[in-house]
Parts: sequence; C-alpha cells; structure tokens
Amino acid sequence: MSHNSSATTLSRTVVSTRTSTGIWWGLLGVVAFSFTVPLTRVAVEGMSPLFIGAGRAVVAALLAALALAFTRQRLPHGTQRIRLAVVAGGIVAGFPLLTTFALTSTSASHGAIVIALLPAATATAAVIRGRERPRLLFWMLTAVGVVAALVFALVQSGGFGSLHWADLLLLGAVIAAAIGYAEGGLLARELGSWQTISWALVVAAPVMILLTVVSLSSGMPHATPLQWLSFAYLGVVSMFLGFFAWYRGLAIGPMAQVSQIQLVQPVMSIAWAGLLLGEPMTWTTVVGGLAVIVCAGAAVRVRLRK
Repeated sequence: MSHNSSATTLSRTVVSTRTSTGIWWGLLGVVAFSFTVPLTRVAVEGMSPLFIGAGRAVVAALLAALALAFTRQRLPHGTQRIRLAVVAGGIVAGFPLLTTFALTSTSASHGAIVIALLPAATATAAVIRGRERPRLLFWMLTAVGVVAALVFALVQSGGFGSLHWADLLLLGAVIAAAIGYAEGGLLARELGSWQTISWALVVAAPVMILLTVVSLSSGMPHATPLQWLSFAYLGVVSMFLGFFAWYRGLAIGPMAQVSQIQLVQPVMSIAWAGLLLGEPMTWTTVVGGLAVIVCAGAAVRVRLRK
C-alpha cells in the first residue's frame, strides 16, 4: 500500500512540474513576441510591408536550414509534411504579412488588438484540433481576459472610432496564427519544438524568397540603421528563436492553458510602443494591464478536465 501511495505522489509531482515548466517556456516566448508589433511599426517607416513580411521569413529560414543541417535532423514523413505546410501558412506567411500590412496604417498600440484576441483563438483551435476539453470556468476566465485585453487595447488606440479596414487584416492574422500555433504545438510533440518551426520555415522558404524578390523589384529599401536592426530582430527572434520557447511550452502543455499566457502580451507590446515609439501611455495602462495579467494567471491555474 505504501508503495502505491508513493507512486501516486510521484506521478502528481511530475505532472505539476511539467505543467509549470510549460507555462514558463510559454512566457519566455511571449516576451520575445511582445517586441514584434512595435518593431514592425518601426521597420515599416523605411521598408515595404511585403519586404518585411517575406524577408524576415527568409532570414529565419536560412538560420533554420543551418540548424537542421548541422544537427542532421531526419526529414518529416507522411502527413507531417502536410501539417508543416499548415503551420507555415499560419505563422510564417499569414500572420507576419497580414500584420505588417495592417501596421502601415495603424499604430502599434492598435495592433496589440491582434494579441488580445489570439489566446482565445488559439485555445479554440487547440480544443478542435487537440481534443482538449477545458472546464467551463476556464472559458469564463478566458472570455473575461479577452474582454479586458480588448478594452485595454482599444482605449490605448483611441477607441472603436479608430477601427478601419486594417482590422480585417488583423482578424485574418489572428485566425492564421491560432491555427499555426495549435498545429505547431501538436507537431512539436513529435518533431521537437525548434525542429517544428525550423521545418515550417524551410517549407515556406520558396514562396517567401519569391515574394522578397518581388518586393525588391524597385530597389533595396532606404532604411535607417534602427529600422534594419528592427528587421533583424523580426527575422532572428520573432520568426525563429521565440518559437523555440513558445512551441516547447505548447508541447509540454496543456496547450489551451499555456496559450492564455499571451493575454499579457498586449500589455508588454503597448509598454514597448510607449518606450520605443513615444505612443501615449496613461493610467489606463496600469489598470488594464493588471486586469489582463490577473485574468491570464487565473486561467492558467484552472486545470483541464480529463
């Protein structure tokens, strides 16, 4: 009897540790991604949105190809290749291109609306694709968190009166990223976290290279060193290294819970927008930020129903 009791205790400890580990890896990825919207806003001032959206994927693909070759990774097989194409379409092509075009006509703070909607969209995609079944309390907390994040982002960007066609692009980006995140999180359990994003980048490379060449038809961008540095971050961190941590967190899971960490991303993004771009920050940043963080923390603590 004592032996069985010890085994039960050990099993619970291992599960708890893995869940905590997944959350911390997810948080590291979110910190890396939180600079994406502000730095994209910096880059579009000196480069075309097509060059930024496609070119950063080419930079990341070169790094991915080197990493895969150096470590001699096995080629994905069968349906894994199709699933990698889904991941590539969502997070390598869809999300970067759509958000970059949207940010040519809206502020970085307004772009944070994308991040506010993404956790709920990812959780929904995870439920459909990964067959996860969160408790009702999880969805209630998620809904409250999304509302808080939306109100926070909308207030910071000027309210509902500032909504325009760019928001359709942002909505499309949310859907694309959610599908890519959910499918990538499942694939990471089979291929590994960094291997998944690396293979997805390689799969998308031919199309991204073609789009980059098209964007350069009128010549190289005349950008400042800061804008080139922002572009480098988007290619190396936002499109590559950040996914190492993010997909590892999703792979450890539970996916629907880890995805809620992204609710704190609009807080971070708007903070960076204020510091880097001088976009206005008021007391609502503190109040809204606290509300989003509390909701995210509460949702993460809700255990999934078996």
